[in-house]
Amino acid sequence: MVAQLKKTGEFVEECWVELQRVTWPDWPQLKNATLVVIVFCLLVSLVIWVMDIASRFLIDFIMGLFGA
Repeated sequence: MVAQLKKTGEFVEECWVELQRVTWPDWPQLKNATLVVIVFCLLVSLVIWVMDIASRFLIDFIMGLFGA
């Protein structure tokens, strides 16, 4: 039990050292990255929506051919 607590303490210390090495983005970089993510999500959503409309049209057309 003591050994496990010691390992956990070492892990937390190593994590803290690694976090000190991280280059954190400044405010303009953070805003730009957020904008890129939002635009990308909107574009992917638009593509999925168009594919949904197209597949619905195609299925309705095929079902109409067979009188369903």
